[in-house]
Amino acid sequence: MSKWKKTYCMLSFCFAIFVFTFATFTVCDLTTVYATSATDGTQDANVGDTTQDDTFNPDSISQLDDTDTKDTSTSNQNVDGLSISYNNDSGSVSSPIKIILFLTVISLAPSILIMMTSFTRIIVVLHFVRAALGTQTTPPNQILVGLALFLTFFIMWPTFTQINETAIQPLDAGEITMEQALEIGQKPIREFMYGQTQTKDLELFVDISGETYDSYDDVPMTTLIPAFIISELRAAFIIGFLIYIPFIVIDMVVASVLMSMGMMMLPPTTISLPFKILLFILADGWDLVIGGVVKTFY
Repeated sequence: MSKWKKTYCMLSFCFAIFVFTFATFTVCDLTTVYATSATDGTQDANVGDTTQDDTFNPDSISQLDDTDTKDTSTSNQNVDGLSISYNNDSGSVSSPIKIILFLTVISLAPSILIMMTSFTRIIVVLHFVRAALGTQTTPPNQILVGLALFLTFFIMWPTFTQINETAIQPLDAGEITMEQALEIGQKPIREFMYGQTQTKDLELFVDISGETYDSYDDVPMTTLIPAFIISELRAAFIIGFLIYIPFIVIDMVVASVLMSMGMMMLPPTTISLPFKILLFILADGWDLVIGGVVKTFY
């Protein structure tokens, strides 16, 4: 380390110590001033109380009672904090708790949307389509994710509607408790995941957990969700393989033609890309891909 760098480091260290010391003394002075002012105010209030007229007034008792009542009501109104009101166990919760629950759901919404819906299969298939075409970043990721989201809402809308009608609305009306709402709200999601989960994937995680269940309804969500994700990935990769086949044929034909013409330095993907895009357009590829993926959920 050069002499200049050592000097710079020493000056920086001294300046940091000076700033820390100055801030510490400033905070201590402010604390002392605040404590002194509070003590003086208390003493002034006590002096004021002793200088009041000590003459007995018959109405002072009633005035004292009114003052105590007002002070009690005012202090009760100024009490802050969270409160949970169940209305005799009818299921209604206070507004602060509703806000906390709403924020919790919002924070977990990405994981719920990705791992417990059709989003995984759709987004993987769309990425396979782009890779098979060889268009690099076209369509961009924002377009693919947005399309996958709206397709997910289209597929999952009946499930979301059932959850809203059977769990959320009765809970908001106070007809059921929160525990009952969670239990009822899980049923539509579980039915959807059971319909898309392969038996061997579910049995895999059941064997790993080392537990046995009499029926599918007894399987916990912690076991069902990873089995569902593996099944979705398997289905997406199968669809991606089928999408790749026609485009690989085009790449092979173009590469063979270029080799026969002696054009070895020309990348085959440069020539095959327009032909793949033309084939995708003529076959109405977006309708075939999106329609095929959506129909796999019905």
